[in-house]
Amino acid sequence: MAIVKPFVCVHPAENHFEEVAALPYDVYSRAEAKAAAAKRPYSFLNIDRPETQFPDEQDMYADCVYEKAASMLQKWQEDGILKQEEEACYFIYSLTMDGREQTGIVGCSSVDDYLNGVIRKHEFTLAEKEQDRIRHVDVCSTQTGPIFLAYRHSEEIRSLIHQVKLTAPLFDFVSEDGVRHAGWKVAEPAVNEALEKAFQEISRTYIADGHHRCASAAKVALKRREENPGYTGKEEFNYFLSILFPDDELKILPYNRVVKDLNGLTTQEFLEKTAEKFNVEKAAEAVNPSEKGTYGMYLDDQWYLLRQRPEFVQADSVEGLDVAYLQRELLTPVLGIKDPKKDCRIAFSGGIRGTGDLEKRCHTDMKVAFSLYPTSIQELFAVADAERMMPPKSTWFEPKLRSGLFLHRF
Repeated sequence: MAIVKPFVCVHPAENHFEEVAALPYDVYSRAEAKAAAAKRPYSFLNIDRPETQFPDEQDMYADCVYEKAASMLQKWQEDGILKQEEEACYFIYSLTMDGREQTGIVGCSSVDDYLNGVIRKHEFTLAEKEQDRIRHVDVCSTQTGPIFLAYRHSEEIRSLIHQVKLTAPLFDFVSEDGVRHAGWKVAEPAVNEALEKAFQEISRTYIADGHHRCASAAKVALKRREENPGYTGKEEFNYFLSILFPDDELKILPYNRVVKDLNGLTTQEFLEKTAEKFNVEKAAEAVNPSEKGTYGMYLDDQWYLLRQRPEFVQADSVEGLDVAYLQRELLTPVLGIKDPKKDCRIAFSGGIRGTGDLEKRCHTDMKVAFSLYPTSIQELFAVADAERMMPPKSTWFEPKLRSGLFLHRF
């Protein structure tokens, strides 16, 4: 059973939600973050990326940087930019993009659920990427970025959400990228109690996005437990901020690939090698794969449609993924990309950028590009349930949750 509890939320004060809301901290380079933060002094990016408040030469991992985040958080609350609720409750958060709406429950999930596998993961994390968020969460005593979790849909939870959405929203705005964000406070004690009980009927939840933030939250909790040997398990540091969405409302976009060279092969030699594992045909226009087992390939100003050859398909939760087939049958043996996490000859393009980005890369610093059919949420669940890990960059979720709308202080 999943433990998802209501919490005492800190959120923007009335009329400040749009001003504070920010894209996740890790979608920006350091220069991009500084430029974006400078344009909006109350964007939560200023706190999520506190190095933006310092000169460029400042070590972004120095103690003073994290202390700046904590002091800004406190000042914004004192100045009334942020406010704290008086009682624990859930919130509802809805995002609408291109006419498609997904609605999540904002609550606190259990660190122990993460440690014992009730919360399932599908990606490896890197220790060096965790360290920054561990420091940020620990120094601020606040989880500032929600973990995006998914669950198998429940009609009971859907009915409760619908009931809350009939009330006046706490906020409702359209962000600069055209996504509508709306939120509601779950004010009725009976509805809060019903939601908590309904989640206890959910056997597993799944990390959709935020593996490093989730791992960091767990490590901060373990650190606090060590510092407080008399802990009871009820302390707020034993829980982390999460937003949980039903699987049937989520959309995964592909995570496309671009490669710098043909590994010493001529174009003709490469096409011949490709044809050993794919059925290859020229395409008259850019290829956005419309079914599993198909790919687009852009090479020398020509698009190709690739289809997996059935004799090489594997019936396995991981090896059966389209990203795994491409890696196993072409990127590794033909292009020599053995470790896509570390090889500088490969780069990745989120599906939101479209095939135009692939063409642009091939006209600048890359040689060949591949457009993929997106991994499904059910494939993600199958990998996580098998306690396996997906290849790097297998999923791209849109729309992105905004940071700063809901904070968990402990």
